[in-house]
Amino acid sequence: MQDFTNETINIAELPKFEEVQFQPLHKDYWKIILIGNFILLLILLLAAGFLLVFAEERRENWYFFPIVIIIVFLLSVVLGRISFKKRGYAFRQHDVLYRSGIISETTTIIPYSRIQHVALHEGVISRMFGLASVEIFTAGGGDSDIEIPGIEKEKAQSLKQLLLTKLSMEMANSTLENE
Repeated sequence: MQDFTNETINIAELPKFEEVQFQPLHKDYWKIILIGNFILLLILLLAAGFLLVFAEERRENWYFFPIVIIIVFLLSVVLGRISFKKRGYAFRQHDVLYRSGIISETTTIIPYSRIQHVALHEGVISRMFGLASVEIFTAGGGDSDIEIPGIEKEKAQSLKQLLLTKLSMEMANSTLENE
């Protein structure tokens, strides 16, 4: 019979994820963010035009719409740029990390042993720039737990293969431990 122990962990000796060197997203991903902002601008312009054409009571305040649209567009561009600069990813020996956020910075850490599935996603606009996203799934959810966008397609395929290799190794290790 094995004696049960439950020792206290010295948290000062734990590795610090804050010290990890994060890889930035590809510089062309900024262009994809800008294209998304221009699509938002077009939608807002169409909505404003629709309101001006079909809502007679709004026509007297027509000057209000362009001002609001310009403010929303500029705000989305500035926030998009800040968000782009703060995003990053890292692969360590036992886990993958992804950092994002503007006001509240979030770092998601997923141990390789928890990964269930890895997918490579190429959107229409991303494909034009030769970029892809790596999506990492763990058990218990339909959406990916981490989506790392803005990676060159070849590098994204290599990262996917790395994760699948780690996943296979983890599965083989757990099978050996259960025998």
